[in-house]
Amino acid sequence: MNFLNGLSIVLATILVVMGLNWLYYYILGKRSATMLSQEEFQEGMRKAQVIDVREKDAFQAGHILGARNIPYTVLSQSYASIRKDMPIYLYDGTRALSVRTANKLRKKGYQNIYILKDGYDSWTGKTKQKS
Repeated sequence: MNFLNGLSIVLATILVVMGLNWLYYYILGKRSATMLSQEEFQEGMRKAQVIDVREKDAFQAGHILGARNIPYTVLSQSYASIRKDMPIYLYDGTRALSVRTANKLRKKGYQNIYILKDGYDSWTGKTKQKS
């Protein structure tokens, strides 16, 4: 019975840590950007900078038509290529990298930052696949 109690404590601890991690990114996302549904994203993307923050290989495998690739890992060297006077539409596979990117951009003085709520993995709009 002692082993099961220990296992229960470990599992409960893991669940609490996962919940706190989710809460952290939720709050960070709310503070740094506006979440957009797929429909809202599609409506405004023609007048915005659409940026895919996934790594280059994932971008080349498939991305939203019209997006450009600025991986999160090279964002620090890419600020000059992102305009401050236009809305910024971010997306990645799910949402975590977009939230981190939005937070960095916000700290650098960028405004009008938007994130695709469910990420590229749920995107049903037009895409460009590697030929």
